[in-house]
Amino acid sequence: MQRWGRPAQQDSFTAPQSTIWMAIRGIIAILFGIAALVWPGLTLFILIYLFAAYVLVDGIFAVIASFQGRRYTRYWWVIFIEGLIGIAIGIIAFSSPGLTAVALLFLIATWAILTGIFELINAFSGRRPAESEWAMGIAGALSIVLGILLFAQPGAGLLTIVWLIGIYAIVWGLVLIARSFQRRAPSTGTPSRV
Repeated sequence: MQRWGRPAQQDSFTAPQSTIWMAIRGIIAILFGIAALVWPGLTLFILIYLFAAYVLVDGIFAVIASFQGRRYTRYWWVIFIEGLIGIAIGIIAFSSPGLTAVALLFLIATWAILTGIFELINAFSGRRPAESEWAMGIAGALSIVLGILLFAQPGAGLLTIVWLIGIYAIVWGLVLIARSFQRRAPSTGTPSRV
């Protein structure tokens, strides 16, 4: 479609490759969540490595998606920063497996809040109408709520943390998959001429 004689640019993350990476991130999040729920008796050591692997891979996929989206929008850097934060936190968790449960809790809480903030920025950056950004907004809000809950209840048992993280990861994964399908759907809005 053309606007005022110029070819319309594709939105940053509607490129087919970007929606595929978003769906892959969702699938990985669901698998991580299922693993956390199926094996709640995981030791802290294994939980640290499982979390580190998930955050590292999610960060890598976010960086890849951001580079693919940079041709289409100036907001590509939001997902890029989110990916770098995930990579950094994953490396920290891998390099320090002796972290205590409370340190892991604060690491996860920090990651969830930062991810949520960047997802909200991405959702409401004004690139698309607000009604088409609801899934990303919900995902960002869920991330922030998880982080706040983890900070507010540091004394909660590890089993509770595992279940909370598992449920969150499954919901987050479903939202990312829904979002990838939403991004693949052609926009029905037509530009108005003023």
